[in-house]
Amino acid sequence: MLRLKNINTYYGKVHALKNVSLHLGEGEIVTLIGANGAGKTTILNTISGVTPAGSGEVLFRKEPVTALTPDKIVKYGISQVPEGRQVFKPLSVEDNLELGAYLRYRNREDRTVIRRDMAQVFTLFPRLEERRRQLAGTMSGGEQQMLAIGRALMANPRLLLLDEPSMGLAPMVVQEIFRVLERLRRENGVTILLVEQNAKAALKLADRGYVLETGKIILEGASAELLENAEVKRAYLGKDKKEIWER
Repeated sequence: MLRLKNINTYYGKVHALKNVSLHLGEGEIVTLIGANGAGKTTILNTISGVTPAGSGEVLFRKEPVTALTPDKIVKYGISQVPEGRQVFKPLSVEDNLELGAYLRYRNREDRTVIRRDMAQVFTLFPRLEERRRQLAGTMSGGEQQMLAIGRALMANPRLLLLDEPSMGLAPMVVQEIFRVLERLRRENGVTILLVEQNAKAALKLADRGYVLETGKIILEGASAELLENAEVKRAYLGKDKKEIWER
């Protein structure tokens, strides 16, 4: 479904991604792990067009999307849930979800279908339905994270990019969010690329993983293999890493 070929991304003169190549198959959950500053968020932003690649190619369903603007990439079927949630705090839950479907309204898509998709978001996250009239800024961090995911789903994506969904959240809330991600893959066929601070939880959820270090992919493999890899254990899965999800 998605392929990055020799991607180089820059912030001014800073070379953030260095010849990064990776791929996601249809219906996979793939995770990116690495230290802060390794380039994980930059990969997501490069795919979504927020931080365009300086060179290399991004292919989505074999179509090049490297040079497209973020709104056109959303139209292709890629949605990103940013780090820190970034909901529209002065607006209600329902208004935030409506904004997630903005491009669909512009394309004059059937409003009945859009309302059906909102009902599905409420099925995934019942607390959002309970608070549909509440201002987003008055909700808890966990509820805002649910809303950010729901807003991304309102664009009807085939590929969902998630940046640190567990950040600052209680373990029980993270468990609920991870269960929803599994359900989206299982029932809706949504492909997921996940950046997650808790490497062990991410690898338990994902099919495969890539390990980044200073803008380069240094290791890749099946999640079960990475969980047993001595270097990964030493760097990311030590006993001091607080586990937030046990199967």
